[in-house]
Amino acid sequence: MQEMFEQSKVRKASFLEILKRIGPGIILAGVVIGPGNITTSAMMGANYGYQMIWLVIPIAVMGTTFMLTCYRVSMLTGMPIIHAIRHYYGKPAAFIVGAATFLSCFFFTMGNITGAGAGMNLITGINWKIGSIVMIAITLACYFTRGVYTKVEKLITICIFGMIVCFYATLVSAGGPDWGQIGHAMTHWSFAKGSLATSLAYVSTNAAITAGIYGTYLGLEKKWKLEDLFNGIMAADSIAHVIAVILISGAIFLVGAIVLFPTGTGIQTPAQLGELLVPFLGSAAPIVMGIALLAAAFSSLLGNTQRGMVLLAAGIDKPTQLESNFIKWGSLVCLAITTVICFAYNGSPTQLILIANISTAIATPFGGYYVTRMIFREDINQKLGLKTPRVMQVFMVVSYVFALIMTVSSLVRIIGG
Repeated sequence: MQEMFEQSKVRKASFLEILKRIGPGIILAGVVIGPGNITTSAMMGANYGYQMIWLVIPIAVMGTTFMLTCYRVSMLTGMPIIHAIRHYYGKPAAFIVGAATFLSCFFFTMGNITGAGAGMNLITGINWKIGSIVMIAITLACYFTRGVYTKVEKLITICIFGMIVCFYATLVSAGGPDWGQIGHAMTHWSFAKGSLATSLAYVSTNAAITAGIYGTYLGLEKKWKLEDLFNGIMAADSIAHVIAVILISGAIFLVGAIVLFPTGTGIQTPAQLGELLVPFLGSAAPIVMGIALLAAAFSSLLGNTQRGMVLLAAGIDKPTQLESNFIKWGSLVCLAITTVICFAYNGSPTQLILIANISTAIATPFGGYYVTRMIFREDINQKLGLKTPRVMQVFMVVSYVFALIMTVSSLVRIIGG
């Protein structure tokens, strides 16, 4: 990079250029919208009605801030985040962040495996463990067989799009949300009794520092340049990611609040997830919800398991290319271990999904700490003659502190209970 960078001379990208150049944020949205997100979003609405809908505000702020901050640090240092952490803070720091983000993805994979089994249970009625084995076999075929993933990906995209249509159609069929209650919840922030752990799962799924960190590695594949930090491409990518996540998870949240909360029905089993779509689909609701869970689980299984291995590889200074043997075989081992853990659990699969989602919060205290430190480093911000990003620094601190308080508070409650 040049010693001085003329930010004022960067031409704003056109709408068509933005469409061509964005990508990591959309891929990350596909990873985030897994069965864990569907289940947790439904639980939030079913258990607490509209009271917790205000969480979409910090999710929007945190999600955008984490991604833009990671992108900025990566572009200015010329390195993806964990590599930058190793450069500035040493190998132990890189290992800690790599291990923490890997564990976050590891727990997320548990939710995906369980969600795949729950989807098969809704469609066929077979035991969820048998159903998950079938989906794992298909996932492994995509890892090691050329051409399979491309074909399956198109089918999954159609299924996910259909899921979005069904949830919004259900919102309309159920009479739409109560805007008065939504407005009250948005202006009166409070945690419902017993909601902290589920809220942590909801926030950590939708706005995780892991997404921003992994986005810097996907940015290498996209061949982003420093100009893309200022011409609107990276900002559009971050916003597209957050909007996609909120539009989907928010719709599921509202459907849970409209359909299940008035009846006092909590989410304890996969069958109760199927009840979400009854106002629109009637008796076909369980099958459609099963397909939605399968589609979300499959796309997230592929992306998230590889994401975890890439971040671990970065932490221990191994190759991070998706085609490398370390990533391929590491993903296989990761799937095997998470499957054993899931099968050893004897409770409801939906409860296991929630537990797994709560555990994904482990990455933010560690990854967020170093990303926050780097955005304040003068040798990073001023090396190209750029202005110090005060607004970004403030938002990063607020986002990190909010996530840290939620994580610590939830762990204290869980351990104390």
